[in-house]
Amino acid sequence: MTNPTQLHKRLQYLEDRMAILDVVMNQSRGHDRHDAELMASVYFEDGVDEHGPVIKSGPEYGDYANEAHSSVFEDHLHNITTHTCDIRGDEAHCESYVIGAMRIKGGRAVSLMGGRYLDRLERRDGVWKIVLRRCTVEWMMSGDSSILASGAVRGFIKGKWDHTDPSYIRPLLLDAPVDRW
Repeated sequence: MTNPTQLHKRLQYLEDRMAILDVVMNQSRGHDRHDAELMASVYFEDGVDEHGPVIKSGPEYGDYANEAHSSVFEDHLHNITTHTCDIRGDEAHCESYVIGAMRIKGGRAVSLMGGRYLDRLERRDGVWKIVLRRCTVEWMMSGDSSILASGAVRGFIKGKWDHTDPSYIRPLLLDAPVDRW
C-alpha cells in the first residue's frame, strides 16, 4: 500500500509532467495559429529562444516568428512526438521531437523538417515556463503539395493563422462558420 507521502510525490510528479507538456504543446499551437500571445505565455520574461542563428527573448519570439513565417509560408504544423522530461525540484530539462510541415507561399510545395526542442524549464511561484529553448534540425526535405488544389481535399476545414481558426470556437458547433478547401 502506498503511504500518503509517496502518493503525494507521485501525484506532484504527474501534475508537473502534465503542466510541462502543456507548455511545450501550447508553444507549438501558438506557432501554428500565429498566436504570439500564447507563444509568449510559455516563456518567463527572462526566457530565451534559440532557433538556429536567431536568438530572441522568449516573450518576443512569437512576433518575430509570425513575421518571418508569413513572409515565406502559407501555413505550417508543428507536431510534437517523442517527449522526455527530467524533473529535479523546480527545474526540468526536456527533449521534444518535432516534425514540422511548412507549405511554401503559392501552395505548390511543402517543406518537412525533423528536429528537437531542448528546453530548460523552471517552476516559479507554482508555474512552469521555459527559461531556455534550443532547437536542432536533424533532417529536411521538400515535396509537391499541388494535390491540395486538385479537389482531393475539397470540403475539408482549412486552418487559419489567427483566432478565427475553428480550434478557438467555444463551444465547437457543427454549424459554426469555417473556411473550407
